[in-house]
Amino acid sequence: MRVLVAGATGAVGRQLSPRLEAAGHEVVGLSRRGPRPVDVLDAEAVRRAVSSIAPDAVVHQLTDLGGADGAANDRLRVDGTRNLVDAARAAGVRRIVAQSISWAYAPGDGPADESVPFDPTEEAPRARIVAGVRALESAVAELPESVVLRYGILYGPGTWYAPGGAVAAALAGDPAARFLGSTAADDSVSSFVHVADAAEAAVRALEWPSGAYNVVDDEPAPGHAWLPVLGAALGVPVPERSGGRAGWARGALNARARALGWAPARTSWRTGFADQGA
Repeated sequence: MRVLVAGATGAVGRQLSPRLEAAGHEVVGLSRRGPRPVDVLDAEAVRRAVSSIAPDAVVHQLTDLGGADGAANDRLRVDGTRNLVDAARAAGVRRIVAQSISWAYAPGDGPADESVPFDPTEEAPRARIVAGVRALESAVAELPESVVLRYGILYGPGTWYAPGGAVAAALAGDPAARFLGSTAADDSVSSFVHVADAAEAAVRALEWPSGAYNVVDDEPAPGHAWLPVLGAALGVPVPERSGGRAGWARGALNARARALGWAPARTSWRTGFADQGA
């Protein structure tokens, strides 16, 4: 299969391309940098690129997180995805696999499965984030075969949670550090996934039935549990334990993806944070 990887130079994209090639696929990468630079916000440029590549499938791993600009990333989810889907449809592509997130679900008491609706909140900035996710998933569903991978918080090489990354700088008190996540040691629950496990799911998803799948490790956990483990792995201090919980911060369940044969090699952040790889 000829596979176009949009976002090939990102944290997941760099893990994904060699895995696709090892699985026997022909891979063509698309990104803002590299041998085939394309601005996904330029609809005509995306249309020309996808038309010339003529892929059998598109894997959407596009993000805009380098500058810790949440609005820019939301715009990419909405406008960039729209341009990519329109170009894929025009080129006759039937299948798309797209990166989404597993923390857009409505508030609840336990980890969410894929049947839980998105958060209806109108509170900023979360409402903007959820709207971007909703727009992304709605757009990719326009193709005849669409798989959405709702990743947990990504850690590993090239992510904010890697040694020397944005989270380490923020926890160490760097005033210049910009990080768009929580570092509260409270009761808010998160789910994580290593970028290599996320990439492996994307390879397998080329064969999965259409739909949404949580791609997370096996242990949703509150901040007061995972932050000390992360801090020890990164060699930085962490905040003291606090109370309270964001209702939407509930983690996610991976049973649906596991039923199709995917399983995280790093089953928990407990060992994964100290084994992030290079």
